[in-house]
Amino acid sequence: MPVDTRRLRGPEVSQSPSQFACKPAAVLPSHGPRADGRQRDQVDVRPVFVRCGLVSQAKGSAYMEAGDTKLMCCVYGPRETERKDETDMKCGRLTTDMRFAPFSCLERGSWIQGSQDKDFSLMLHESLQPALCLHKYPRSQIEVNVMVLENSGSVVAHAVTCASLALADAGIEMYDLVLGCAIRQDGASYVVDPTYAEENGSGDSQGRLTLAFLPCLNQISGLQSDGEMTEETLSAGVRTCIEGCYKIYPVIQQALAKAVRRVAPPPSES
Repeated sequence: MPVDTRRLRGPEVSQSPSQFACKPAAVLPSHGPRADGRQRDQVDVRPVFVRCGLVSQAKGSAYMEAGDTKLMCCVYGPRETERKDETDMKCGRLTTDMRFAPFSCLERGSWIQGSQDKDFSLMLHESLQPALCLHKYPRSQIEVNVMVLENSGSVVAHAVTCASLALADAGIEMYDLVLGCAIRQDGASYVVDPTYAEENGSGDSQGRLTLAFLPCLNQISGLQSDGEMTEETLSAGVRTCIEGCYKIYPVIQQALAKAVRRVAPPPSES
């Protein structure tokens, strides 16, 4: 009997689509240890893994994991600007694009950039631009593309760190690296580097703060605050985020130094 090769043979046993439906977010406790074992009211960030130079087609690239949050950043340029009306500009131009893969979130998304992605791209642009020596690249543009592979919380803060590492890997002249950290107010306490469940959990007070920091210059390049937060809480949150940036700074330095040693020529023997 001939076989119809134009049809896909599916499994004989099927499963109900309701088994794959997203479960409602559980109400997290507002006291005691967090779900992943980290402590509240402490600068307890998730373990970070970073690596540079994974995408050969890009001028510079970086991959970053913070817990279950996974991001990839590619940098292209500097290249001549495509807009003819900007050919006489004395400083270069930075363009940023941050997108979420369809499989990165519990709610299925699309490749089309939405309003939230545009807000994140704008925050990424405002955080990175003060650290770049754009006057070194007249009539040029530098493109930074961040793809979120898995969203497990604090994606904007980690996207800033990953993009800064990719820019350094691309050889773009910078005043300093840019590191990101985020906190979430949970009633009378706070959590550093919140997960996706902690960011979207229910609570009376849900103030959020995302900060971009230049560690060597000791300057803040970006700040985004959502929700209700008092002035004292905001000041304390800024200091906490700065301390969190300093905690991940040695890991970023080691990854960048390893990337430089990999591409640097071996010393000549005399």
